[in-house]
Amino acid sequence: MKKVFLSLALLTTIALATQAQVYIQSGLNLANITKNKGGETEKNNILPSFNVGILGRLPLADVFSLESGLLLTGHGSKAETYFNGGNDYVKSKFHPLYLQVPLNAVVKIPLEKGTGVFFNAGPYVAMGIAGKSKQESKFGPLMSSSTKDIAFSNDDPFTSEEEDAGYNKLKRFDYGLNFGGGLQFQHLILKVNYGLGLAKINSTESNNNADDKNKFRTLSLSVGIPLGK
Repeated sequence: MKKVFLSLALLTTIALATQAQVYIQSGLNLANITKNKGGETEKNNILPSFNVGILGRLPLADVFSLESGLLLTGHGSKAETYFNGGNDYVKSKFHPLYLQVPLNAVVKIPLEKGTGVFFNAGPYVAMGIAGKSKQESKFGPLMSSSTKDIAFSNDDPFTSEEEDAGYNKLKRFDYGLNFGGGLQFQHLILKVNYGLGLAKINSTESNNNADDKNKFRTLSLSVGIPLGK
């Protein structure tokens, strides 16, 4: 999957340089991480984040196109535990940032006056570049807080091995599936997307198919502004 990231990045460059309809995108991410082997999450752990980037749609037929691009997107989760009637607490946030390359098939159903409904689905690959882990606690008069940079493994994308793995490090490369849809107007695109992570995020977990625990789940609400066409 690491080589796929490089291949899709090249494909994105080619697509955006041809006849693709290019648009800039930004929006809200509601990020979470699966908690059990069945892949379930807890609503209380949703972390607000963001997505921003540039995408292009390359028409292959009247109602069908391929979409790709490059997004800066936030994943992660939060946790809050309260004690003593809510007066004491422990709060934590885990917020890694990734460069993500999606490759979506887009089906558009035309409506009136140039508008349309569309549905998209396809794979994505992503590379971790930064992020913060924060913790805050209060017990009576004692308060403390700390912030740490998230560490990623120094993985070689041209091998199948997970180099530089450690329990305190995330995998450098993530991958998964996108499912979504929205409304397209002449000068505006409204999108809803769900990112289903398929890779376990900790660098020591090599068997991604063992179960669905410790994987990203991210709901995105975004606005796109077409450039040119």
